[in-house]
Amino acid sequence: MNTTRSGRPALTRPDGTPLRVLVVDDDPDLAEVLTGALRYEGWEVRAAGDGAGAVTAARELLPDAVVLDVMLPDTDGFAVLRSLHEVKPDVCVLFLTARDAVEDRIAGITAGGDDYVTKPFSLEEVVARLRGLLRRAGMARQQEEGPRLAVGDLVMDEEAREVTRAGELIELSPTEFELLRFLMRNPRRVLSKAQILDRVWSYDFGGRAHVVELYISYLRKKVDAGREPMIHTVRGAGYVLKPVTR
Repeated sequence: MNTTRSGRPALTRPDGTPLRVLVVDDDPDLAEVLTGALRYEGWEVRAAGDGAGAVTAARELLPDAVVLDVMLPDTDGFAVLRSLHEVKPDVCVLFLTARDAVEDRIAGITAGGDDYVTKPFSLEEVVARLRGLLRRAGMARQQEEGPRLAVGDLVMDEEAREVTRAGELIELSPTEFELLRFLMRNPRRVLSKAQILDRVWSYDFGGRAHVVELYISYLRKKVDAGREPMIHTVRGAGYVLKPVTR
């Protein structure tokens, strides 16, 4: 297994090249620390200190993700985000904000941001959230991953991001895909809600384990609908994916 210097499984772009991340913050010390932490993951990182510089850097780098401060000296992060989407519509955006008001969070998500962290924050949290965003968007893969998984008649092509059961195509959202991938990489193994949160969402949801229950129910409706069930609940322990035995 390939790992980063931090010990986490290494993430790359689907073609195996380093992920590209743009850090936009007018605090040079903070930008330097963030840039260093992301390079520690083996990623290609560039920094900008204002909105104009961010757009210029984005055109050159074509980033997979942007860490974007809401408050910038020449504009705000929401305006920058609109310009970034013109350069690269599918870019993942993690907002940094010193403000914790609900309306600011809503504004960031409404503007097209994927997630946010409130200052002060830990570098570990920023890295974890970026890893989760990039995986769920299909823009990253772990270097040790193979292109194909199979459990019984359930088959996943990781490169094509296609899932079939008994030859029938199953349409999944990015998060459903990551959840099923984790289950398929651990067949017959009981996985707790905490393990699933950590692997699929990459950071703690503050104990909101019901998000796991919700997405398990989504998967069951797609994977097990009209068929012998493969996804099972182990009361008090978690969930397990098992092939159907005849």
